[in-house]
Amino acid sequence: MYAVIKTGGKQYRVSADDVLQLERLDGDAGAKIEFSEVLMVSEGENVKVGTPMVAGAKVVGEVVEQMRGPKLIAFKKRRRKNSRRKRGHRQELTKVRITEIVAA
Repeated sequence: MYAVIKTGGKQYRVSADDVLQLERLDGDAGAKIEFSEVLMVSEGENVKVGTPMVAGAKVVGEVVEQMRGPKLIAFKKRRRKNSRRKRGHRQELTKVRITEIVAA
């Protein structure tokens, strides 16, 4: 059984016991999170596709940890102009373990 959920402007295909790194979500380690924006649920041959969401379906997960992603460097240089800019960025992430998928 798997589902497709939408969170943080992205879509993820999840099944039970998957561990995902998502955009920052509120909650400390051990907190429960419900994803109600379920786009599709599949149970073997039985597939439900929402228009746009599957009514009554939800995915429940547990926060494993709050973390930061790797440092990304944005370096811009204009040749022969003595002009350069270096900026770093680290994305705030939440590691989530999917515990169950509830279909309507």
